[in-house]
Amino acid sequence: MDAVVRGLVIYAFLVLLFRIAGKRALSDITTFDFVLLLIVAEATQQGLLSDDFSVTNAFLVIITLVTADIGLSLLKRRWPKLEKVMEGTPVVIVENGRPIATAMRRERVDEDDVLAAARELQGLERMDQIKYAVLERSGGISIIPQSRER
Repeated sequence: MDAVVRGLVIYAFLVLLFRIAGKRALSDITTFDFVLLLIVAEATQQGLLSDDFSVTNAFLVIITLVTADIGLSLLKRRWPKLEKVMEGTPVVIVENGRPIATAMRRERVDEDDVLAAARELQGLERMDQIKYAVLERSGGISIIPQSRER
């Protein structure tokens, strides 16, 4: 039972830590994917290296973590507000070529990050070519270019 409680406490701690760290801390995977991966890897390593002399304990921790992750995903599906609290929401950081300074400061994103995403995703070179830039829940930046007619 101790392994289950320790696993859940570590899971909750890491989720909270990465939620506080912000979206840009992990830009390609969700916070929950990263936490699950980290803890499963550590639990598996302990079982493989026999630090606790128990593969059974490692299996128990892994099962606990996967169950917690599945449980949270079911709760988020049932209560969308919980998902917003845990995962956040997309944030518009550029509108009609103008950076939204308060949003960018709050999310710790700068113009260089936006322009890098604009170049990589759309081949855009200047801020005025961007209609919207959105910081997604995953930490990535989506770029919607200005229409060609403009």
